[in-house]
Amino acid sequence: MDSLITAAARALATGDPLAALNWIALREDASALALRGIAMAQLGDLARAKALVRRAARSFGQKEPIARARCVVAEAEIALVSRDLGWPEKALDEARVTLEEHGDRVNAAYARYLEARRLLLIGRLDEAKRTLGELDASLFQPAATAAYELVVAGISIRRLRTKAARDALARAERAARAAGIPALTTEVESASRVLNTPAARLIADGEERLLLLEQVEALHASPSMVVDACRFLVRDSVAVISLARRPVLFALARALAEAWPGDVPREALLARAFGAKFTDDSHRARLRVEIGRLRAVLKNVADVSATKRGFAMTPLRARDIVVIAQPVEEQHGAVLAMLADGDAWSSSALALALGGSQRTIQRALESLAATGRVQFFGRGRARRWTTPPVPGFTTTLLLPASLQIG
Repeated sequence: MDSLITAAARALATGDPLAALNWIALREDASALALRGIAMAQLGDLARAKALVRRAARSFGQKEPIARARCVVAEAEIALVSRDLGWPEKALDEARVTLEEHGDRVNAAYARYLEARRLLLIGRLDEAKRTLGELDASLFQPAATAAYELVVAGISIRRLRTKAARDALARAERAARAAGIPALTTEVESASRVLNTPAARLIADGEERLLLLEQVEALHASPSMVVDACRFLVRDSVAVISLARRPVLFALARALAEAWPGDVPREALLARAFGAKFTDDSHRARLRVEIGRLRAVLKNVADVSATKRGFAMTPLRARDIVVIAQPVEEQHGAVLAMLADGDAWSSSALALALGGSQRTIQRALESLAATGRVQFFGRGRARRWTTPPVPGFTTTLLLPASLQIG
């Protein structure tokens, strides 16, 4: 490797892409193209970065498999940053195998880290943790260590393990400061602020108050029966019941939980569960059927009984019933929650992360854009959607791994 390439690589390692471009901006050889692509990625021009890295991979040819594999890893990272979550996993896996076979353990481990980061973004937490466990993080330099610890913290946050998240963020902060890259330090500080920002809203005894993530974790571990409107589940100290794919039953459970220890009139339940403004015998018959289904689903945690004017829910083991909801609830709230991180998402990536169809997500985005809630740039498959974060709230923390979008 010549001196100019070496100097450019060192500049990129310290987060100085402009210095790197000063060394190699006019060169067209494969190594220079790869480094220029990384520099453009650090500067935020992801489309040009992707094109340069691909050109570099073609220029290296079949006789330089290690260099080509490194370019594939770089392209995968650019895809993640640009929220192109549909990027082929097989290509990254093949690149990782090539790097391992040729003894490049550091970049092979980084390929596994990128795989885990993608799994975290789409909510596949168990797979993300397992993938992280298969790599040796001791191989990483400080910058990569900080990125690794951010993924560890992200998994812990989504699993409501705040102590583990704080420990990982502390390690990430130390690594970021050791790396001496201001942008990375800022990213870690931003992630740390998440734990001190309201993550949910508690509804109990007719009152509401905001909760930090640690308070949500404590509530889940308490003797209370929790109806979680963030993850669409019902739990007590023994059982956890997911209703993520049964929206009518969850709407009924939440209405009954909010009214505990009182009951809910039948008309109010019909309005909450079915949106019925006017009721007839068919609506009331359907309500009886759905209440029967809810009673069967919750038989191990609560009893649902009829009263003179409606229905009431009574916990079997818990001392009380509380409801946890998003800090702000509105139409298309899940889409807004994913965009609240300030990054630019494609509609296909949002569909993959939220478990909905791309067309449904596109309709939601178009509706939000019409009211000025989101904005887009680019055309066709290159279109990306973004919105500034909602001040004072972290609405993405408690989203379920897979969410039905209506």
